[in-house]
Amino acid sequence: MANPYFQFKRFTVWHDRCAMKVGTDGALLGAWADVEGRHRILDVGTGTGLIALMLAQRNEAALVDAIDIDADACAQARSNAAKSPFAGRIHIHHTPLADYRPPEGTRYDLIVSNPPYFADSLPCPDDKRRVARHAGSLDLPDLLRDSLALLAPGGLIALILPFDRREALLAHAHVASLYPVAETHVSSVEGKAPKRLLVALSPRIAEAARAIPLAIETPEHHYTEGFTRLMRDFYLKI
Repeated sequence: MANPYFQFKRFTVWHDRCAMKVGTDGALLGAWADVEGRHRILDVGTGTGLIALMLAQRNEAALVDAIDIDADACAQARSNAAKSPFAGRIHIHHTPLADYRPPEGTRYDLIVSNPPYFADSLPCPDDKRRVARHAGSLDLPDLLRDSLALLAPGGLIALILPFDRREALLAHAHVASLYPVAETHVSSVEGKAPKRLLVALSPRIAEAARAIPLAIETPEHHYTEGFTRLMRDFYLKI
């Protein structure tokens, strides 16, 4: 049986009630997104609450709202947050992004999402896992539009996606008047083609972001220096 929880250095994430378990994608986004000076943060599709917890650890002044459409995921995220050192700064809301109304008209300095993206794959037989994985429940144009409506001036939207969706994302971002200000191209092994895209978008026109490569492992299956630097405050074995 798979372990029902994942132990990080400063908190534990239980994921036995969530369709999507703790994974590298969420950890990458939680460690990568720019939290400097970001006092109000929104995590869209929080699942276990992993990304919200990581962002709260990285910015001790930030208040984090996290939303999900799955009631079990919200219950588990609340439990994980309540048991963490950041319990008073993370609030979980059971709602789709389109219906979300932030407390007292709050606008967010940072909005993050590890969105569903298996738009072209076969439907998953498990309903909860299908909703969590497939873009039918939250497509990119809707995600960008609804996030932009909640963004504070100078705010950022940070996402992780399969690398093969990069051109589609940039096209949708252009329509929404969002501009990439940071990109990291993530490969699983040094020397291999990138599999994931980490990207930050801003409503402010900026020079094209210079893409930075990041490999998770060396060919000898050791964590790379870059991945180690990114994850050293979270992973127990780094």
